[in-house]
Amino acid sequence: MLNAHQQQILRLLIASHGMSRTVLAEKMKLSKAAISTLVKEMLQAGLLEESIPESSGQGRPSVLLKMRADSAYFLGASLLGERVILVLIDMHGRTLAATQMPLNLDPPQLAKTIAAAIPDLIAQKSITQDQLIGLGVTLSGFVDENQAICVQSALLGWKNVPLAELLKQQTGLEVSLENDAKALAVSEKIFGVAKKARNFTLISHGDGIGSAHFFQGQLHRGAHGAAGEIAHCTIEPGGRPCRCGKRGCLDTLASLTAIRESVRDKALESESIAELEALAVKGNSAAIAILHQAGHALGLSIANIIQMNDPELIVIAHQPDAFDGLLKTVVMQAIDSHVLPSIIGKTPIASMVINEESWARAAASVAAYRFIIHLPD
Repeated sequence: MLNAHQQQILRLLIASHGMSRTVLAEKMKLSKAAISTLVKEMLQAGLLEESIPESSGQGRPSVLLKMRADSAYFLGASLLGERVILVLIDMHGRTLAATQMPLNLDPPQLAKTIAAAIPDLIAQKSITQDQLIGLGVTLSGFVDENQAICVQSALLGWKNVPLAELLKQQTGLEVSLENDAKALAVSEKIFGVAKKARNFTLISHGDGIGSAHFFQGQLHRGAHGAAGEIAHCTIEPGGRPCRCGKRGCLDTLASLTAIRESVRDKALESESIAELEALAVKGNSAAIAILHQAGHALGLSIANIIQMNDPELIVIAHQPDAFDGLLKTVVMQAIDSHVLPSIIGKTPIASMVINEESWARAAASVAAYRFIIHLPD
């Protein structure tokens, strides 16, 4: 079992591209001798590896310590589509293998189906069961604060489903459930664009809208696990009815589902956001109005997050060809219009394209995050 100092070493290394013993000692305020002893044990355990960077010609380069890619493996299952996507990732977040299976909405049967797919998946990379550390599952809905129970998922039709325990019984693995946007934020924190940010927000823009926040390097789940649910913040009081029972939620204005509904209402000949953007470029006033409404609503919501949380970074995760052109322009303009003049332009906005496999990788990242960030004492 790793001690507290070794846990901290893992956290520092995962947030960097490699770190020397000297730098580790400085950051942890320990002696070089103490660091060397801790690192030696971790090297012997196969958790770390040493690498020597290319010489810059100015003295002997320091030996850098890194997490070994093969030091641990994680599984991730996405329940967001019509089929379950199951992936295997390594300690560097690389997807090594993937498979798909039908999504069975009966939880016990689903657990059996996922468990049955694991042996063939890991065999593709000659990995044994005992090399697996954990399984993460991402879904649309609310997850309890212990990441064990799906409290509610409209998409799956579930309420208070103990999916983590069902999967653990079938797989023997530690299982963590997570909301889709939170899982994606975790993935970007430990493996992606937000690796060096301690305070950031991720917005997922698709058929629905989600968000997740990291404060001081930790995922903010809230008292009941529901922090970050901007989809159902009221943007237009008395507006369109939402599936949640309220009216005028962000989801009813800015999600891809809402945009498609507006396109149908206006009887526009558009089958995709890209086609809607093309109509707007040609001057179609209805297309322009739809993109303006969606972009302004989303930009206003992001501006409120910036105003309240003052993050280092905002990451917008979107579908391919669904966040370009006028929509993106209006979002950026709305952000600048609704924050204080003194902070206009000070928060970097990054965007990234996601696909179906992104969610499964994010689920696996949740299992990795549990191992890296929340290691037991």
